[in-house]
Amino acid sequence: MLNMLVAKLSESVGTPEPALRILISLLLGYPIALYHRKRLYNNAPTSQHLYFIITGFLLGYFNYGFDICHALIAIVFTYLTLTFLGSSSLCVGTVFLFNMGYLLIGYHYSGTNDYDINWTVPQCVLVLRLIAVSYDLYDGRQPIEKLSGDAKKTALVIRPKFLEFCGHQLFPTSFLIGPQFSMRRYQDFVSGQFGDQAPNSTSYALRRFSLGVFYVVVFQILGVFIDDSYIISDEYGELNLLKRLIWLGIWGRYTLYKYISCWLLAEGGGILFGISHNGLDEKGEVKWNGLENVKLTILENSTEFNHYIQSFNVNTNQWVLQYVYKRLKFLNNRYVSQATSLLFLAIWHGFHSGYYVCFLFEFLVIYLEKDLQSILKRNENVRGWLKNTPSIALVVNLLLRLYTFVFMGWCLIPFALLKFDRYWKAYSNVDYVGIYLYILWPIIYGPLLRILLAKKRVAQASDGEGVSYRSEFTTSSVSEGGPESLKQHRE
Repeated sequence: MLNMLVAKLSESVGTPEPALRILISLLLGYPIALYHRKRLYNNAPTSQHLYFIITGFLLGYFNYGFDICHALIAIVFTYLTLTFLGSSSLCVGTVFLFNMGYLLIGYHYSGTNDYDINWTVPQCVLVLRLIAVSYDLYDGRQPIEKLSGDAKKTALVIRPKFLEFCGHQLFPTSFLIGPQFSMRRYQDFVSGQFGDQAPNSTSYALRRFSLGVFYVVVFQILGVFIDDSYIISDEYGELNLLKRLIWLGIWGRYTLYKYISCWLLAEGGGILFGISHNGLDEKGEVKWNGLENVKLTILENSTEFNHYIQSFNVNTNQWVLQYVYKRLKFLNNRYVSQATSLLFLAIWHGFHSGYYVCFLFEFLVIYLEKDLQSILKRNENVRGWLKNTPSIALVVNLLLRLYTFVFMGWCLIPFALLKFDRYWKAYSNVDYVGIYLYILWPIIYGPLLRILLAKKRVAQASDGEGVSYRSEFTTSSVSEGGPESLKQHRE
């Protein structure tokens, strides 16, 4: 009866049934959280663990039926590994390889040519959480002075009990699509470390819920005018280039809002539970942004792609920073660490070539931005011109907003379309502008701009306006920076 009702509702609203089931599950997170607040908050840990296990499992079963057993297999295997191998590097390697391997096998046997909403969706969320616990136990036996700031907050000295472990993995408002959070946060929440009474987080939860609903509505409205099929159509390719680029930016927002709306709804449920507690602000009021997965103010006002990385899928980016990028410190090369981290993200998403092309462009886009910033930072005339001419600075700001708006769509093309023939058609429809810009930057544009600015500054110095700047340009001016989500090693 329930399946029939969902099928009829899916047909009436024009939304694929798997997507509708996830949306319903996200909304069900709110009454589940309310019941916990009223009846179970700060009660015996065992009763809370069981509640999270039962509700999380039922939501998973509602979406994927008996395929949810794949998640249970991964959870049980990982816990047995933690039990018998302890907090060793062998344990970390075993958990990592088993869970990533299991996920990739799932992609191979259940994947199609489109983005699939099946059991691999919660499984890919679960994989990161299971790997994180093994790393945290490993960190717990290391000298504290050798740990990074992030590792000190998440390290585990004692292996969690089985029910505690399962409750963390199946937590109902994060099991299906995230966000990620550590076992330490879960333990603090269950043990009442965030307060003796039910959290006063209702108003903030409602704000995030309202924003989630707003973005769902905007996503649906944009879908009336543009979708994935439009940007690979001949009709789109016949528009003039300016119109094609504007529509590309609109399509990029349409694609982003699909994820943003779901994350906001999931975050609202976590806030209502109270698990998103994030300490106190300067006014002594509780911050409820501990599970924030999208920073809307930064995202909607982006003037560089680094802003998108700072504000989009925040918790996954933080996970990769802590458990992949920083673990590669021994390589002593941040570019290799960045490339490896992005390769991990591509593999984690699946086998479609579009994922690999997407993360390749992320690397190239951030390289361009950091390299350009490094070049311009060395030119005092440009800095002074922008600083002392507000009207020019305003125009530059507007152009940068337009640039990020359009080319975010470019970067999302392979991620959304997945298959080569589709995303290459979309690239051809916009005359391959991103390839000419990002692929050729380190080969032609960057070195040429560096030479031109170097000659100009040497000429100015020879005219008596300053000392020679030759030394600045005989060494590499490649940026020392990188994506914010993969920022330089700390500690």
